[in-house]
Amino acid sequence: MNSDLTGLGISWSPTLPRRRVLVAGLATLAATVTCGSRGASADEALDGTDEAGNESAATGAQWRLSYDSPKTERWRIGMRLDTNGVACKDVLVTFPIPMPWPEQTVRLLHQDIDPRVDRWTVRTLPGGARQVVAAMSAVPAGASPEISFELEVARSRILPPQQTDDLVIPKRATGPLKIFLGTSPYIDSGDSRIRAAARELGAQEHADAWSHVEAIYDWVREKVEYVEGDIKTASQALRDGTGDCEEMTSLFVAICRSSRIPARMVWIHDHCYPEFYLEDADGNGTWFPCQAAGTRQFGMMDEYRPVLQKGDRFKVPEKRQPVRYVAEFFRCLPQGSRDPIPTFLREVVPA
Repeated sequence: MNSDLTGLGISWSPTLPRRRVLVAGLATLAATVTCGSRGASADEALDGTDEAGNESAATGAQWRLSYDSPKTERWRIGMRLDTNGVACKDVLVTFPIPMPWPEQTVRLLHQDIDPRVDRWTVRTLPGGARQVVAAMSAVPAGASPEISFELEVARSRILPPQQTDDLVIPKRATGPLKIFLGTSPYIDSGDSRIRAAARELGAQEHADAWSHVEAIYDWVREKVEYVEGDIKTASQALRDGTGDCEEMTSLFVAICRSSRIPARMVWIHDHCYPEFYLEDADGNGTWFPCQAAGTRQFGMMDEYRPVLQKGDRFKVPEKRQPVRYVAEFFRCLPQGSRDPIPTFLREVVPA
């Protein structure tokens, strides 16, 4: 873990993936929180849907995937503050929460919001992430306020499509798709090695667009051996021939984007995998998953861990550079020499 975090008084729960913190850094969110601490609009956003970054409402008859055998878990997500014997002022805390997707539903079961929480809201970030933002103007020494939510998350297996030979690469990506064709942190799709790989794979004979993407998928799994280590860019993983789920996913996404195929990262607990986007002749598109690292799964996903976020380029307010993953954040003004200790919660609630 970065030692730079120590002086900021930030404590990360052991349940949170170490590399997520390293990748995302601090998502500095100092924007004004507008909803009341019991605001109806915020409650609805925890288990509701909206247009930003969420296509769960767009899975009509043209959607090519189907879902099976949903598994339901209860998750507690939030933050508990140990003041460590000092009073705190101007407390700001944010943490990501799961959101609905075609393979996932989210329902709010219970919320525990300390009376000291003055304001809180739910913010949906373009690209596929949702976070709670909360503020406390003053917390006395010795207090231990908590803001947490118990969510029922139902995740389904994704079954492969029955027909793929009519799918095509979008001729022109517009609107929300544009972000999934450019570069992202650690996804350097413009690198010369990446472009060369895309040209090599594109020059091969493919029966259809599905076969083209599958060739990219198999090529990445052949070229990169699974080895855990420090985070590196897609081009570095290609050069070294090693990487873990993040590097293999990044490389697949990078080559797809260099081939003008929209692609993105999907983040689940302790793991990630990619999705790619193809359309039918009428322009009806579907996001298809594949498992870059691990058991070969292309166009399907036998996975029950909740989807935490989808995407890899998030513009967080008051953060100069885009972030790869929206991480937890805590900030306050301690009224003493010691630092308060926030603990972020992300845990399964026993049935």
